Amino acid sequence: MKPYIPDLNIEYPDKPDQHMIEIIPTHETVVDEKYPFIDRSFKFWFMRRLMYLGIIVLIFFFLIPLRYGLKIEGRKNLRKHRKLLKNGVMSVSNHIHRWDFLFVLKSLRYRMMYFPALKDNFNSDDEGFIRLAGGIPVPESISAFKFFNKAFDEVHAKKKWIHAYPESAMFPYYYPIRPFKKGVFTLARRYNLPVLPLAFSYRKAHFPFTFINLLRSIFGYKKLPMVTVRIGDPILPDASLSKIESVKKLRTETHKAIIRLAGVIDNPFPAEGD
Repeated sequence: MKPYIPDLNIEYPDKPDQHMIEIIPTHETVVDEKYPFIDRSFKFWFMRRLMYLGIIVLIFFFLIPLRYGLKIEGRKNLRKHRKLLKNGVMSVSNHIHRWDFLFVLKSLRYRMMYFPALKDNFNSDDEGFIRLAGGIPVPESISAFKFFNKAFDEVHAKKKWIHAYPESAMFPYYYPIRPFKKGVFTLARRYNLPVLPLAFSYRKAHFPFTFINLLRSIFGYKKLPMVTVRIGDPILPDASLSKIESVKKLRTETHKAIIRLAGVIDNPFPAEGD
Protein backbone atom coordinates (compact mmCIF):
# COMPACT_ATOMS: atom_id res chain seq x y z
CA MET A 1 0.00 0.00 0.00
CA LYS A 2 1.28 3.45 -0.94
CA PRO A 3 2.07 5.51 2.18
CA TYR A 4 0.02 8.62 2.91
CA ILE A 5 2.27 11.69 3.08
CA PRO A 6 0.50 14.72 4.60
CA ASP A 7 1.01 18.04 2.83
CA LEU A 8 0.82 20.64 5.61
CA ASN A 9 3.14 23.26 4.07
CA ILE A 10 5.51 22.94 6.99
CA GLU A 11 9.06 24.13 6.35
CA TYR A 12 11.39 21.64 8.02
CA PRO A 13 15.00 22.49 8.94
CA ASP A 14 17.88 21.23 6.81
CA LYS A 15 19.47 19.65 9.88
CA PRO A 16 17.45 16.58 10.89
CA ASP A 17 18.12 17.14 14.61
CA GLN A 18 17.39 20.87 14.73
CA HIS A 19 14.62 21.77 17.17
CA MET A 20 11.57 23.40 15.60
CA ILE A 21 9.73 24.55 18.72
CA GLU A 22 11.10 27.65 20.39
CA ILE A 23 11.26 26.98 24.11
CA ILE A 24 10.29 30.09 26.04
CA PRO A 25 12.24 30.02 29.33
CA THR A 26 10.30 31.12 32.39
CA HIS A 27 12.92 30.12 34.95
CA GLU A 28 16.29 28.41 35.22
CA THR A 29 16.42 24.83 36.49
CA VAL A 30 19.92 23.90 37.57
CA VAL A 31 20.65 20.29 36.63
CA ASP A 32 23.81 19.41 38.50
CA GLU A 33 25.04 16.92 41.11
CA LYS A 34 22.42 18.18 43.59
CA TYR A 35 19.44 17.89 41.22
CA PRO A 36 16.82 15.28 42.26
CA PHE A 37 16.78 13.22 39.06
CA ILE A 38 14.35 10.87 40.85
CA ASP A 39 11.90 12.68 43.13
CA ARG A 40 11.15 10.34 46.04
CA SER A 41 8.76 12.64 47.92
CA PHE A 42 5.24 11.47 48.76
CA LYS A 43 3.81 14.58 47.07
CA PHE A 44 5.48 13.68 43.78
CA TRP A 45 4.45 10.01 44.12
CA PHE A 46 0.83 11.05 44.67
CA MET A 47 0.69 13.74 41.97
CA ARG A 48 2.33 11.45 39.39
CA ARG A 49 -0.35 8.80 39.87
CA LEU A 50 -3.12 11.39 39.95
CA MET A 51 -1.90 12.86 36.66
CA TYR A 52 -1.66 9.43 35.01
CA LEU A 53 -5.21 8.67 36.17
CA GLY A 54 -6.40 11.93 34.64
CA ILE A 55 -4.59 11.18 31.39
CA ILE A 56 -6.14 7.72 31.15
CA VAL A 57 -9.70 8.81 31.96
CA LEU A 58 -9.89 12.13 30.13
CA ILE A 59 -7.28 12.02 27.37
CA PHE A 60 -6.90 8.38 26.32
CA PHE A 61 -10.58 7.53 26.09
CA PHE A 62 -11.94 10.81 24.75
CA LEU A 63 -9.44 13.37 23.46
CA ILE A 64 -6.84 11.28 21.60
CA PRO A 65 -9.26 9.18 19.48
CA LEU A 66 -11.31 12.27 18.63
CA ARG A 67 -8.49 14.77 18.21
CA TYR A 68 -5.89 12.62 16.42
CA GLY A 69 -7.83 9.64 15.08
CA LEU A 70 -5.21 7.41 16.70
CA LYS A 71 -5.12 3.82 15.46
CA ILE A 72 -2.92 1.23 17.17
CA GLU A 73 -1.56 -1.85 15.39
CA GLY A 74 0.71 -4.61 16.64
CA ARG A 75 -0.37 -4.93 20.26
CA LYS A 76 -0.23 -8.67 19.70
CA ASN A 77 3.56 -8.30 19.92
CA LEU A 78 3.21 -7.13 23.52
CA ARG A 79 1.35 -10.34 24.35
CA LYS A 80 3.66 -12.54 22.27
CA HIS A 81 6.78 -11.22 24.01
CA ARG A 82 5.30 -10.69 27.48
CA LYS A 83 7.93 -12.87 29.17
CA LEU A 84 10.81 -11.04 27.49
CA LEU A 85 9.40 -7.59 28.30
CA LYS A 86 8.40 -8.18 31.92
CA ASN A 87 11.79 -7.10 33.32
CA GLY A 88 11.85 -3.78 31.49
CA VAL A 89 12.15 -2.49 27.95
CA MET A 90 13.36 0.50 25.97
CA SER A 91 10.63 1.56 23.57
CA VAL A 92 11.81 3.77 20.71
CA SER A 93 9.88 5.80 18.14
CA ASN A 94 10.08 8.61 15.63
CA HIS A 95 9.14 12.02 17.08
CA ILE A 96 6.29 13.65 15.14
CA HIS A 97 4.17 15.54 17.67
CA ARG A 98 4.77 17.61 20.76
CA TRP A 99 2.65 15.26 22.85
CA ASP A 100 3.23 11.96 21.05
CA PHE A 101 4.45 10.48 24.35
CA LEU A 102 0.74 10.27 25.19
CA PHE A 103 0.28 8.15 22.04
CA VAL A 104 3.05 5.87 23.29
CA LEU A 105 1.40 5.50 26.70
CA LYS A 106 -1.93 4.59 25.13
CA SER A 107 -0.28 2.14 22.73
CA LEU A 108 1.63 0.38 25.50
CA ARG A 109 -1.45 0.04 27.73
CA TYR A 110 -1.15 2.97 30.09
CA ARG A 111 1.96 1.88 32.00
CA MET A 112 3.92 4.51 33.92
CA MET A 113 7.18 5.14 32.09
CA TYR A 114 10.34 7.24 32.20
CA PHE A 115 12.18 9.02 29.41
CA PRO A 116 15.33 11.13 28.95
CA ALA A 117 14.33 14.71 28.14
CA LEU A 118 16.01 17.82 26.80
CA LYS A 119 17.25 19.92 29.70
CA ASP A 120 15.97 23.18 28.14
CA ASN A 121 12.38 21.91 28.46
CA PHE A 122 12.80 22.04 32.24
CA ASN A 123 13.27 25.81 32.04
CA SER A 124 9.72 26.26 30.70
CA ASP A 125 6.19 26.09 32.07
CA ASP A 126 6.08 22.46 30.87
CA GLU A 127 8.58 21.39 33.55
CA GLY A 128 5.97 20.13 36.02
CA PHE A 129 4.12 18.05 33.45
CA ILE A 130 7.35 16.60 32.02
CA ARG A 131 8.55 15.61 35.49
CA LEU A 132 5.26 13.97 36.43
CA ALA A 133 5.08 12.16 33.10
CA GLY A 134 8.48 10.59 33.83
CA GLY A 135 10.95 12.95 32.21
CA ILE A 136 14.54 12.88 33.47
CA PRO A 137 16.66 15.79 32.18
CA VAL A 138 19.83 15.05 30.25
CA PRO A 139 22.50 17.14 32.01
CA GLU A 140 24.88 19.40 30.15
CA SER A 141 27.84 18.87 32.47
CA ILE A 142 29.89 15.68 32.51
CA SER A 143 30.03 15.70 36.32
CA ALA A 144 26.22 15.46 36.58
CA PHE A 145 26.02 12.54 34.15
CA LYS A 146 26.98 10.13 36.92
CA PHE A 147 23.80 11.04 38.77
CA PHE A 148 21.72 10.90 35.57
CA ASN A 149 23.00 7.35 35.05
CA LYS A 150 22.24 6.46 38.67
CA ALA A 151 18.64 7.58 38.14
CA PHE A 152 18.25 5.18 35.24
CA ASP A 153 20.01 2.48 37.29
CA GLU A 154 17.15 2.86 39.76
CA VAL A 155 14.51 2.91 37.02
CA HIS A 156 15.93 -0.30 35.56
CA ALA A 157 16.23 -1.96 38.99
CA LYS A 158 12.49 -1.40 39.47
CA LYS A 159 11.84 -2.97 36.04
CA LYS A 160 10.16 0.20 34.77
CA TRP A 161 9.79 0.84 31.06
CA ILE A 162 11.78 3.59 29.35
CA HIS A 163 10.85 5.46 26.18
CA ALA A 164 13.25 7.40 23.97
CA TYR A 165 13.27 9.51 20.82
CA PRO A 166 16.62 8.86 19.11
CA GLU A 167 15.85 11.46 16.41
CA SER A 168 16.31 13.97 19.25
CA ALA A 169 14.16 16.76 17.78
CA MET A 170 10.43 16.81 17.02
CA PHE A 171 9.38 17.38 13.37
CA PRO A 172 5.55 17.64 13.26
CA TYR A 173 3.91 15.07 10.94
CA TYR A 174 7.22 14.32 9.22
CA TYR A 175 7.25 11.37 6.82
CA PRO A 176 10.86 10.00 6.59
CA ILE A 177 12.71 8.51 9.54
CA ARG A 178 15.66 10.70 10.52
CA PRO A 179 19.08 9.57 11.82
CA PHE A 180 19.29 8.19 15.36
CA LYS A 181 21.57 9.34 18.19
CA LYS A 182 23.55 6.51 19.73
CA GLY A 183 22.97 7.45 23.40
CA VAL A 184 19.60 5.72 23.49
CA PHE A 185 21.10 2.44 22.35
CA THR A 186 24.10 2.77 24.65
CA LEU A 187 21.60 2.91 27.52
CA ALA A 188 19.72 -0.13 26.22
CA ARG A 189 22.94 -2.09 25.80
CA ARG A 190 24.10 -1.11 29.29
CA TYR A 191 21.06 -2.78 30.85
CA ASN A 192 20.69 -5.47 28.16
CA LEU A 193 17.19 -4.16 27.52
CA PRO A 194 15.12 -5.30 24.56
CA VAL A 195 14.39 -2.36 22.26
CA LEU A 196 10.74 -2.18 21.24
CA PRO A 197 10.30 -0.24 17.97
CA LEU A 198 7.21 1.92 17.50
CA ALA A 199 6.49 3.91 14.37
CA PHE A 200 4.10 6.78 13.74
CA SER A 201 2.58 7.10 10.27
CA TYR A 202 -0.44 8.89 8.83
CA ARG A 203 -3.84 8.26 7.26
CA LYS A 204 -6.07 10.47 5.20
CA ALA A 205 -8.79 11.97 7.36
CA HIS A 206 -12.30 10.51 7.18
CA PHE A 207 -15.48 11.07 9.21
CA PRO A 208 -15.74 11.97 12.08
CA PHE A 209 -12.20 13.35 11.88
CA THR A 210 -13.12 15.37 8.80
CA PHE A 211 -15.63 17.24 10.97
CA ILE A 212 -12.86 18.07 13.44
CA ASN A 213 -10.77 19.34 10.52
CA LEU A 214 -13.70 21.47 9.36
CA LEU A 215 -13.83 23.11 12.77
CA ARG A 216 -10.06 23.63 12.65
CA SER A 217 -10.27 25.35 9.27
CA ILE A 218 -13.07 27.65 10.48
CA PHE A 219 -10.81 28.85 13.28
CA GLY A 220 -7.82 29.24 10.97
CA TYR A 221 -5.91 26.04 11.85
CA LYS A 222 -4.41 23.54 9.42
CA LYS A 223 -6.28 20.34 8.59
CA LEU A 224 -4.45 17.35 9.99
CA PRO A 225 -4.07 13.67 9.04
CA MET A 226 -5.02 10.84 11.34
CA VAL A 227 -2.19 9.05 13.15
CA THR A 228 -1.33 5.33 13.19
CA VAL A 229 1.17 3.76 15.58
CA ARG A 230 2.58 0.31 14.83
CA ILE A 231 4.35 -1.81 17.42
CA GLY A 232 7.08 -4.13 16.19
CA ASP A 233 8.95 -7.09 17.61
CA PRO A 234 11.59 -6.38 20.28
CA ILE A 235 15.25 -6.27 19.25
CA LEU A 236 17.91 -7.53 21.67
CA PRO A 237 21.45 -6.16 22.01
CA ASP A 238 24.02 -8.57 20.58
CA ALA A 239 26.05 -9.69 23.62
CA SER A 240 28.60 -11.44 21.40
CA LEU A 241 29.87 -8.10 20.05
CA SER A 242 31.95 -5.39 21.66
CA LYS A 243 30.07 -2.49 23.25
CA ILE A 244 30.71 -0.19 20.29
CA GLU A 245 29.70 -2.76 17.68
CA SER A 246 26.67 -3.90 19.69
CA VAL A 247 25.36 -0.34 20.01
CA LYS A 248 25.97 0.28 16.31
CA LYS A 249 24.13 -2.89 15.30
CA LEU A 250 21.21 -2.18 17.66
CA ARG A 251 20.81 1.33 16.25
CA THR A 252 20.90 0.11 12.65
CA GLU A 253 18.40 -2.70 13.23
CA THR A 254 16.01 -0.40 15.12
CA HIS A 255 16.23 2.27 12.42
CA LYS A 256 15.39 -0.30 9.74
CA ALA A 257 12.50 -1.67 11.83
CA ILE A 258 10.93 1.76 12.33
CA ILE A 259 11.29 2.59 8.63
CA ARG A 260 9.48 -0.67 7.82
CA LEU A 261 6.76 -0.14 10.44
CA ALA A 262 6.15 3.44 9.27
CA GLY A 263 5.82 2.25 5.67
CA VAL A 264 8.48 4.69 4.47
CA ILE A 265 9.72 4.03 0.93
CA ASP A 266 13.29 5.02 -0.05
CA ASN A 267 14.13 6.63 3.29
CA PRO A 268 16.75 9.35 2.59
CA PHE A 269 18.58 9.21 5.95
CA PRO A 270 21.16 6.78 7.35
CA ALA A 271 20.82 5.27 10.81
CA GLU A 272 23.84 7.13 12.22
CA GLY A 273 23.00 10.55 13.64
CA ASP A 274 26.23 11.38 15.46
